[in-house]
Amino acid sequence: QVQLAESGGGLVQDGGSLRLSCAASGRTFSSYAMGWFRQPPGKEREFVAAISRSGGSTYYAESVKGRFTCSRDNAKNTEYLQMNSLKPEDTAVYYCAARSSSDSFYITTRSRAYEYWGQGTQVTVSS
Repeated sequence: QVQLAESGGGLVQDGGSLRLSCAASGRTFSSYAMGWFRQPPGKEREFVAAISRSGGSTYYAESVKGRFTCSRDNAKNTEYLQMNSLKPEDTAVYYCAARSSSDSFYITTRSRAYEYWGQGTQVTVSS
């Protein structure tokens, strides 16, 4: 089992940047493919980004491609989401998620595929 804790959210102006972190504890972090999801106010949770165990594969939602970068440091048991050129429509609670995998390059965009979730961190982008 792994426990996840997001941090780094906050209030930022349109066009600003934030970096979210997801710290993992428990079993070996490098055994897990990781993902980021978000839930805007009044909407369903949606996929944002995913990264494989090794970090060698990443995938992004079209809405964030070119603005967000997902990375991980397995030595620090931490996943990151660098968010640049933020827009008001990026306002949401952001969650990190983990799924165990034997494939170093496995990634998934499906929320139901993930086994563990953090509590979320609020990101608010003001216009």
